[in-house]
Amino acid sequence: MVYEDVYEKLLARSYDDLYRTLRDPSGDVAFYVALARDIGGPVLELGCGTGRVLLPIAATGVACVGLDTSPAMLDVLRGKQPPANVELVQGSMETFALGDGRFRLAMSPFRVLQHLLDVGSQLAALANVRRHLAPGGVFAFDVFDPKLDRIAVADEAEHLAATFTQDGRQIRRWDAVHRDPTTQVMRVKFRFEADGADLGATEVTLRWFYRYELEHLLARAGFTDVTFYGGYDRRPWRAEGETVVVAR
Repeated sequence: MVYEDVYEKLLARSYDDLYRTLRDPSGDVAFYVALARDIGGPVLELGCGTGRVLLPIAATGVACVGLDTSPAMLDVLRGKQPPANVELVQGSMETFALGDGRFRLAMSPFRVLQHLLDVGSQLAALANVRRHLAPGGVFAFDVFDPKLDRIAVADEAEHLAATFTQDGRQIRRWDAVHRDPTTQVMRVKFRFEADGADLGATEVTLRWFYRYELEHLLARAGFTDVTFYGGYDRRPWRAEGETVVVAR
């Protein structure tokens, strides 16, 4: 993944306030904290961002390593003065090298794997994760399962997607989406606005996955025990919802 300067400037500084509104209600943080508590450390988070999931795990005393490609995201995380049991590394999922067989738990919350757009990079990342797992180690991640009626729409006009407060100001994020069903890739343009002023825009690109595509990728990477959940409360998996995966 390559992050442009505009991504760094816009999303890194607004990430915590934005996703406190959009993502925290999902219960994903509690799920990963409980998993880390049950499995033990050390824990590796791929795409740790500003530490929304990593810091609550570290607060339980578990040794953690946070990996991210974005210097700005890691700078925000460092600004929170993480505890001594947190190590931060800038690097990519496909190529990081932190010591084979090191981690009891590797995790990739909030759809980070969906930034891997082709089979080669997906398999490289999964093989790298497996190489870094200790014997009996676990890899946990989540993606969305595509809603077929929505994924069939090639272009979604710009629409208000989120409203949040940052530094005492109300910020609005407007999204426009283009989807390519041939490659299963969607481009989402985020435009931020406050007090009627345009704060700028950026774009992220995501690959959507279907359940059995994921099963095939995981099998090719050597994972033999894979459980799918339909939510962070471990409900049975159903199509067109949240896909939470725990793989060994």
